[in-house]
Amino acid sequence: MAEPSRSAPHAFRWITFVGNFIGAVVAFLYFRVVDYAVVTTPKPIEVAYSLVIFALLIAVGSRLTERWLRPLSRAAELDRLPAKGAGLVRRRVLLFPYFLAGVVFTGWVLAGLIWGVLLRLPGGTLTLHEALRQIFGTTVIAGGVTTAFIFFAAERVWRRRLPEFFPAGDLSSVTGVPRLAVRVRLIAISLLIGVVPLAVLGMLAYTRALDLLGADAATASGIVDGLRVSILFLLAAGLAAAIGLSIFAANSVAGPLRDVEAAMAEVERGRLDGHCVVVGTDEIGAVAEGFNRMLHGLRDRERVKETFGRYVTPEVRDEILAGRITGEGELKEATILFADLRDFTPWVEATEPHQVVRELNEYFTEMAEAIRAHRGLVLQFIGDEIEAVFGAPVAHGDHARLAVGAALEMRRRLAAWNAWREREGKPRFRHGIGIHTGTVLAGSIGGAERLSYALVGDPVNLASRIQGLTKEFKVDILISDATRRRLDGDFTLEELPTVHVKGRAEDVTVYKVV
Repeated sequence: MAEPSRSAPHAFRWITFVGNFIGAVVAFLYFRVVDYAVVTTPKPIEVAYSLVIFALLIAVGSRLTERWLRPLSRAAELDRLPAKGAGLVRRRVLLFPYFLAGVVFTGWVLAGLIWGVLLRLPGGTLTLHEALRQIFGTTVIAGGVTTAFIFFAAERVWRRRLPEFFPAGDLSSVTGVPRLAVRVRLIAISLLIGVVPLAVLGMLAYTRALDLLGADAATASGIVDGLRVSILFLLAAGLAAAIGLSIFAANSVAGPLRDVEAAMAEVERGRLDGHCVVVGTDEIGAVAEGFNRMLHGLRDRERVKETFGRYVTPEVRDEILAGRITGEGELKEATILFADLRDFTPWVEATEPHQVVRELNEYFTEMAEAIRAHRGLVLQFIGDEIEAVFGAPVAHGDHARLAVGAALEMRRRLAAWNAWREREGKPRFRHGIGIHTGTVLAGSIGGAERLSYALVGDPVNLASRIQGLTKEFKVDILISDATRRRLDGDFTLEELPTVHVKGRAEDVTVYKVV
C-alpha cells in the first residue's frame, strides 16, 4: 500500500499550484479589465516584497499540509492502532479537503490584506474605499474561485484514497466531520456560477460609471466601447467556468451513483460477495453505506441458510424459512426409511475412536447423498442408524417409489465403497434397510430452545421394526405391503412369510427387494 504521506502531497502540490495560478490569472484580469482604478504600477521594491510574501505563504501552506498528512502514513497499520489514534487518522482523512481549502482561503485573505492594505501604507495613497475594493477583488473573487477549485479537485482525487482508510466503507462512524450534503454542494456551485459573474459585472458597471462622471464625449465613447469588449470577455469566461463547474458537479454526484448502480446489478445477478465503495459523507455516501449493510445482511442470511441446511437439510430449511412448517404439525402420507449398520458394536470396540468417527461420517455421507438424490430427507442420525422420509415436508405423489429407489442406490453405493475399503485392507460394512408407508404427524418438535423436524406415529415405529427384520431374514432391503401397493410393479420383489413384530397385534407381510 502506498503511503499517503509520500504520494499524496505530490498530487496536492500540483492541485494547489494550478489552483493558485488560476487565482492569480483571475486577479490579474480582474484588476486589469474590471477594477483597474485601484491598481497602480508596482515599484521594484513592491515586486520584491510580493515575491517574498508569495513564497512565504506557499511554504507555510505546504508545511501545514505535510504536517496534517503525516499521521495518515500509518494507514497500513490502522487496525492495530489504539482507538484514539485510529480515530484521529480517519478524522483527518475526511477533513483533508476542508483543511486544504481552509489553508488556501486563509492565504488569499492574507494576500488581500497584504497587497490591498499593508503594502499601501507607506505611501498612504490608498483610501478605505479603494482598500475594500482591492480586498474584494483579491480575496473574494480570486480567492473564492481558487478555494472552490482546490476543494473540489482535492476531494475528487482524495476519494480514490478513502478505501485505504475505510475498507469497510464506514465513513459515518467518524464523528466531528462536516457532512457536505448534495444540496449544499449544488447550491455552492450554483452560487459560484451565478453570484461571482454578477458581482464582477456589477463591479465593472460601477467602475465604468465612475469613469463616465465628468468625461467628455470622446472619452465616454471609448469607455463604452471598452465596456462592450469587457462584457463579452466576461461572458465568455463565465460561460466556460459555468460549463466546467456544472460538469464537475454532475460527475461528483453521478460517479458515486454509478458505483451504487453497478453494485446493485451484481446483487441482481446473485453475486453477494461484492462491495460498494463509499467515497463521501453526503447522502450518496449514506446510500452506499446502507447498501453495504444490506449486502452484509444478505450474506449473513445466506450463510445462516447454508449452515442451517447442513443440519436440517435444504428442503426442511426452505420450508421453515418460508413459514410452511409450523410447531402444530400436520398429517401427511409419507414413506419412512430406516437404515442400520450390522456388527457395529464389535467394530467400534476394535477400532481407534478417530477412525470410527471418520469412517462413520464417510458412510453417512454416501447414504445421505443417495437419499437426497431421490428427494428424500434425512431426519436424523442416531448412532449408526439413519432415519429418512420421502413425501415430507415437501409432498411427492410417488414417495414410495422414491424411497425404494433410494434404498437400491444406497445398496450400490455401499458396494462401491466396500470395494474401495477392501483395496485399502479394511473390513466391509453391511447394513439393513426397512421401508414402510403410512400417515404420520409431521412438524417441528422439541423444547423452547431447540426444535427438530420429526415424524410421529405408528408408521414410524413399524418402519423401524421392519428394518430390524432384515437381520432375521438375512436381507438388506425389506418393504411393507403398504409400500408395495404404491409401487405399480416398478421393482422386482419377493414376498416373505408373514411375521409378528413387537407392538402390533397383527402379523406383518414384508417383501424383499431383489
